[in-house]
Amino acid sequence: MKPRSKSARDTRGAALLAAMLTVTLVATFAAAALWQQWRAVEVEAAERARVQSAWVLIGALDWSRLILREDARAGAAAGGGADHLAEPWAVPLEEAKLTSFLSAEKNIASDVLEGLPDAFLSGRIIDAQSKLNVLNLVEGGKPVAASVAVFTKLFELLGLPAQELAALTANLQRALPVAATAGTGTGTGTGAGTTPPAVTTDTSATGPLMPQRTSQLVWLGLSPSTVAALEPYVTVLPAGTKLNINTASAEALFASVPALDLAGAKRLVAQRTRSHFRSLADANRLLQDSSTQFGEQHSVGSSYFEVHGRLRLDRTWVEEQSLLRRDGIEVRIVWRERGAGATSAPPKS
Repeated sequence: MKPRSKSARDTRGAALLAAMLTVTLVATFAAAALWQQWRAVEVEAAERARVQSAWVLIGALDWSRLILREDARAGAAAGGGADHLAEPWAVPLEEAKLTSFLSAEKNIASDVLEGLPDAFLSGRIIDAQSKLNVLNLVEGGKPVAASVAVFTKLFELLGLPAQELAALTANLQRALPVAATAGTGTGTGTGAGTTPPAVTTDTSATGPLMPQRTSQLVWLGLSPSTVAALEPYVTVLPAGTKLNINTASAEALFASVPALDLAGAKRLVAQRTRSHFRSLADANRLLQDSSTQFGEQHSVGSSYFEVHGRLRLDRTWVEEQSLLRRDGIEVRIVWRERGAGATSAPPKS
């Protein structure tokens, strides 16, 4: 009887061990399946948010193009063509809650919006020709003395090393060895609605890459600190452009005219806030010295505009930056760049 009892105990122990192993395996498989399901839900939610954000930013970009097109149409109807900071396109969109716009619609009930995440949209349009264009430094593969003088004056104002300007000009020549940049590419008139020549680069050359953003000027020999200092006053556009005196900063105006001092540039900026310049002659009448007159490097209209859009969902944000070129009432996209990230969580109290 004793051996039989021991065998029964062994059988019960093996059964209990098998049951425990089965429960462990089932729990492991269930946990793995739950994790896979959670991960799939998170990926699907992130992809849905990304797609929705992209569509909202595309809509904002199309709205910006419409504003610029209507501005050109209104300017043509009024017989002018000046672009200035009192126009609708120059008014920035501060961060606004999108659900507040949806709730204002008569066809959308307020209870439908309950439970939706808070989304905030902000954006602005910047006149790209309010800054000094780096591409003006080189024409036909050779440095342009007038433009080099302009950048030299700006470097001196900002206290930047002159040797970096020399490196920038030399590397720009190497980056555009066969660049079709004859003329400034801005034509005559106000600078808007003109057709700049195409910039072609010899891909067989061993020179540096041609940058498209100001931050990429480090490719042409500038230090990061110099690029940061130049950021508010310098841009990189696909073709040579004129400086719009209606939107340029006092520092850019100061650098663009050899005999103009900074105080005179600030007076011009203060004057245009009261009434924008309809022509270069309007601005030149305010300059007493004939050596401080605006000329071929200046205009009162623009063809290139930067559009910045930002969509924020809770702590996640998506940003898009685009460069638009307006030719008459046609507005096309030159390039677009998008980035995303997340802000840090607020500190616990």
